[in-house]
Amino acid sequence: MSRFILVALATGLILNSNGVADTDAQVAARSDVLDLAGAFQNDGFKIRDGNFLGQISKDHSQIVAVNLYSGNAYWFTASAGQKADKLNISIFDDSGKPVSYMPYQSGSRAAAGFSPDASGLYYVKVVLEEGQPATFCLIYSYK
Repeated sequence: MSRFILVALATGLILNSNGVADTDAQVAARSDVLDLAGAFQNDGFKIRDGNFLGQISKDHSQIVAVNLYSGNAYWFTASAGQKADKLNISIFDDSGKPVSYMPYQSGSRAAAGFSPDASGLYYVKVVLEEGQPATFCLIYSYK
Protein backbone atom coordinates (compact mmCIF):
# COMPACT_ATOMS: atom_id res chain seq x y z
CA MET A 1 0.00 0.00 0.00
CA SER A 2 1.43 3.39 -0.92
CA ARG A 3 2.38 5.95 1.71
CA PHE A 4 -0.20 8.28 0.18
CA ILE A 5 -3.00 5.87 0.99
CA LEU A 6 -1.60 5.09 4.43
CA VAL A 7 -1.52 8.76 5.43
CA ALA A 8 -4.95 9.31 3.90
CA LEU A 9 -6.38 6.45 5.96
CA ALA A 10 -4.53 7.50 9.11
CA THR A 11 -5.93 11.04 8.90
CA GLY A 12 -9.49 9.89 8.30
CA LEU A 13 -9.65 10.72 4.62
CA ILE A 14 -11.87 8.54 2.51
CA LEU A 15 -10.74 7.41 -0.90
CA ASN A 16 -13.39 7.67 -3.59
CA SER A 17 -15.07 4.53 -4.94
CA ASN A 18 -15.18 2.82 -1.59
CA GLY A 19 -18.57 1.23 -2.27
CA VAL A 20 -20.41 3.46 0.20
CA ALA A 21 -23.05 5.92 -0.96
CA ASP A 22 -21.79 9.50 -1.09
CA THR A 23 -23.39 12.13 1.12
CA ASP A 24 -24.79 15.36 -0.32
CA ALA A 25 -21.85 17.24 1.22
CA GLN A 26 -19.33 14.93 -0.47
CA VAL A 27 -21.04 15.28 -3.85
CA ALA A 28 -21.17 19.07 -3.51
CA ALA A 29 -17.49 19.35 -2.49
CA ARG A 30 -16.39 17.03 -5.32
CA SER A 31 -18.45 18.93 -7.90
CA ASP A 32 -17.05 22.27 -6.73
CA VAL A 33 -13.43 21.10 -6.74
CA LEU A 34 -13.79 19.60 -10.23
CA ASP A 35 -15.12 22.95 -11.42
CA LEU A 36 -12.00 24.68 -10.07
CA ALA A 37 -9.64 22.01 -11.47
CA GLY A 38 -11.20 22.52 -14.90
CA ALA A 39 -9.37 25.84 -15.15
CA PHE A 40 -6.05 23.98 -14.95
CA GLN A 41 -7.17 21.48 -17.61
CA ASN A 42 -7.34 24.44 -19.98
CA ASP A 43 -3.58 24.81 -19.41
CA GLY A 44 -2.89 21.15 -20.27
CA PHE A 45 -3.11 19.60 -16.80
CA LYS A 46 -4.70 16.15 -16.44
CA ILE A 47 -6.81 15.40 -13.36
CA ARG A 48 -5.46 12.44 -11.43
CA ASP A 49 -7.96 9.59 -11.00
CA GLY A 50 -9.59 9.55 -7.59
CA ASN A 51 -10.17 12.15 -4.96
CA PHE A 52 -9.83 12.45 -1.22
CA LEU A 53 -12.76 13.28 1.01
CA GLY A 54 -12.66 14.11 4.69
CA GLN A 55 -13.87 16.32 7.49
CA ILE A 56 -12.16 19.58 8.26
CA SER A 57 -12.58 22.22 10.95
CA LYS A 58 -10.55 25.13 12.29
CA ASP A 59 -9.15 22.78 14.95
CA HIS A 60 -8.57 19.82 12.62
CA SER A 61 -6.63 20.28 9.37
CA GLN A 62 -5.85 17.37 7.05
CA ILE A 63 -2.48 16.30 5.69
CA VAL A 64 -2.04 14.00 2.71
CA ALA A 65 1.29 12.49 1.61
CA VAL A 66 1.96 12.31 -2.13
CA ASN A 67 4.82 11.01 -4.25
CA LEU A 68 5.77 13.63 -6.83
CA TYR A 69 8.22 13.57 -9.70
CA SER A 70 10.68 16.27 -10.73
CA GLY A 71 10.01 17.54 -14.22
CA ASN A 72 6.23 17.47 -13.65
CA ALA A 73 4.03 20.36 -12.61
CA TYR A 74 1.13 19.83 -10.17
CA TRP A 75 -1.97 21.68 -9.03
CA PHE A 76 -3.64 20.57 -5.80
CA THR A 77 -7.23 21.80 -5.54
CA ALA A 78 -9.69 21.58 -2.66
CA SER A 79 -13.21 22.71 -1.84
CA ALA A 80 -15.23 22.53 1.35
CA GLY A 81 -18.59 23.72 0.05
CA GLN A 82 -20.79 26.45 1.47
CA LYS A 83 -19.90 26.04 5.17
CA ALA A 84 -16.28 27.05 4.66
CA ASP A 85 -15.51 30.76 4.40
CA LYS A 86 -11.75 30.42 3.86
CA LEU A 87 -9.83 27.30 2.89
CA ASN A 88 -6.06 27.16 2.39
CA ILE A 89 -3.59 24.64 0.93
CA SER A 90 0.15 24.48 1.64
CA ILE A 91 2.88 22.05 0.55
CA PHE A 92 5.82 20.65 2.53
CA ASP A 93 8.83 18.49 1.64
CA ASP A 94 9.55 15.08 3.15
CA SER A 95 11.18 16.66 6.21
CA GLY A 96 8.18 18.91 6.89
CA LYS A 97 9.74 22.14 5.61
CA PRO A 98 7.46 24.44 3.57
CA VAL A 99 8.23 24.59 -0.14
CA SER A 100 7.61 27.47 -2.53
CA TYR A 101 4.33 27.12 -4.42
CA MET A 102 1.81 29.27 -6.27
CA PRO A 103 -1.23 29.81 -4.01
CA TYR A 104 -4.84 30.40 -5.01
CA GLN A 105 -7.62 31.07 -2.51
CA SER A 106 -11.22 32.10 -3.07
CA GLY A 107 -13.58 31.45 -0.18
CA SER A 108 -14.30 27.75 0.19
CA ARG A 109 -11.92 26.89 -2.67
CA ALA A 110 -8.15 26.76 -2.65
CA ALA A 111 -5.34 25.55 -4.89
CA ALA A 112 -1.57 25.28 -4.82
CA GLY A 113 0.65 24.95 -7.89
CA PHE A 114 4.02 23.27 -7.48
CA SER A 115 6.89 21.89 -9.60
CA PRO A 116 9.26 19.81 -7.46
CA ASP A 117 13.01 20.08 -7.98
CA ALA A 118 13.45 16.54 -6.68
CA SER A 119 11.26 13.45 -6.91
CA GLY A 120 10.00 12.13 -3.61
CA LEU A 121 7.48 12.36 -0.83
CA TYR A 122 5.67 15.65 -0.22
CA TYR A 123 2.83 16.65 2.11
CA VAL A 124 -0.23 18.66 1.16
CA LYS A 125 -1.97 20.35 4.07
CA VAL A 126 -5.58 21.55 3.81
CA VAL A 127 -6.61 24.08 6.47
CA LEU A 128 -9.99 25.62 7.24
CA GLU A 129 -9.10 29.15 8.35
CA GLU A 130 -12.67 30.47 8.67
CA GLY A 131 -16.08 28.83 8.69
CA GLN A 132 -17.98 25.88 10.09
CA PRO A 133 -16.69 22.29 10.12
CA ALA A 134 -17.30 20.79 6.70
CA THR A 135 -16.66 17.95 4.31
CA PHE A 136 -13.88 18.76 1.86
CA CYS A 137 -12.62 17.17 -1.34
CA LEU A 138 -9.00 17.29 -2.56
CA ILE A 139 -7.82 16.34 -6.05
CA TYR A 140 -4.69 16.99 -7.99
CA SER A 141 -3.73 17.58 -11.59
CA TYR A 142 -0.38 17.10 -13.30
CA LYS A 143 1.46 17.69 -16.56
